This record gives sequence, C-alpha cells and structure tokens, in this order.
Amino acid sequence: MAVDLRKEQEATLARPRAAYGMLARLMFLSMDIFYGRKLTLPKMKFLETLARIPYQAWEIRQYWRLGSGSPDAARRGEAEEVLSWSREAQDNEYWHLVAVTEKMKQDGVRASWLWFRAVPWFAAQGYAVFSRRLAFVSIRSAWKLNAQFEDHAEHCIMQFVRDNPQMENEPVESEAVHDGRGPDGGRYPSWADVFRRAGLDEREHMNESLRRCGLADKVVP
Repeated sequence: MAVDLRKEQEATLARPRAAYGMLARLMFLSMDIFYGRKLTLPKMKFLETLARIPYQAWEIRQYWRLGSGSPDAARRGEAEEVLSWSREAQDNEYWHLVAVTEKMKQDGVRASWLWFRAVPWFAAQGYAVFSRRLAFVSIRSAWKLNAQFEDHAEHCIMQFVRDNPQMENEPVESEAVHDGRGPDGGRYPSWADVFRRAGLDEREHMNESLRRCGLADKVVP
C-alpha cells in the first residue's frame, strides 16, 4: 500500500514533540548554537551525520555479547536481532545523508571548512565515544535517548519541507537518491517527497527504539 507522504508530514507537524530529557535538550541546543535555529541544509546534514552513530555503537555491543563466552540460544537470537536492525537503520540513515548531500550539490550550497567538516567531525567523534559507553552501561537508556533524537529529527525534517515549499516543484536530479520507495513508480518526483520519506523513516526508528526500551505505549502509529 502506497504511503501518503503529505499526510504523514502533516501528522508529524500536528503531533507535539516528545518530552526530551536533559541530555537530549543539551544536544539540540548545541546544534542551534553551532548552526542557528533556522533549519538549513548544512544543519540537516549535521543531524544526519550524527544519526547513524548510535546504531553503530549497538552493533559493536552485540558483537561483544556474541564473542564473550558461549551465549545461549535466547541471548544469541536477541543479539542477532539487534544487529540486523542496527545495520538496516545505519544503511537507511546513510541514505538520508546522501540525499541531503546531493540536494546541497544540486543547489550549489557551500559551507565553510569549519562548519562543514571540522565541527561535524569532532562532534561525531565525541558522540561515538559517548554512544558506545552508554550502550555498554545501559542499552535501554541508549534506546530511550535515540527515540528522543529520532523524534527531534522527524519534526525537523518535516518542518524543513514546510519551510521550503519550492521543493515541491524541484525534480531530483541525482540517481543515488531514488531508492524504490518513491510514490512515482518507485522514484521520487520532487525533493519534498525525498525529505518527507526521510522524516517518516525517523519516526519508524523512533518507534522501534521505544519498543526496545519498554515504552511501547509511546509508539506513534
């Protein structure tokens, strides 16, 4: 069944944001300080740069679990399930990053070396260290924080589409962005739909994180 991406965008924007914890609020405040409150393509790229990192940390944790002794069938099955989900989510977040990067190329958007390379690199390194430690200390806390991050990402992406109505009429020139899920015969007829699809992906990531951390009642349909 085809997904009505416009309808999903409006559903996101009509839904209040989740109640973010202190750590999540500090992360989002830092993004605003470095990139401004306005949602721009460089800020979207920074967001997607960080989005893959927790899934990588969880993958590392599961390899450690599988390699430490001889796990029983239940433990092994759980670890392999998380591994599969983490890899799939990483690939999906990478597609988001590719999409934002290709949009920047198409628009001729340029950013300074400091904000385009240095800040994201240092932020990613720090976030990777933190994510790995949190995953080993409390994987459920890691999933809960990720749910808040993904809720924020979903709302930011959908708001970005609303703030840039010109994208409704902008064709997608990069073949790397078409992934077979678009409403136009598996392709995306506009950049607006590409970003809407990315926003909906973030909701799905949030929902899975909520289920895993024991907050299934918070899942968004």
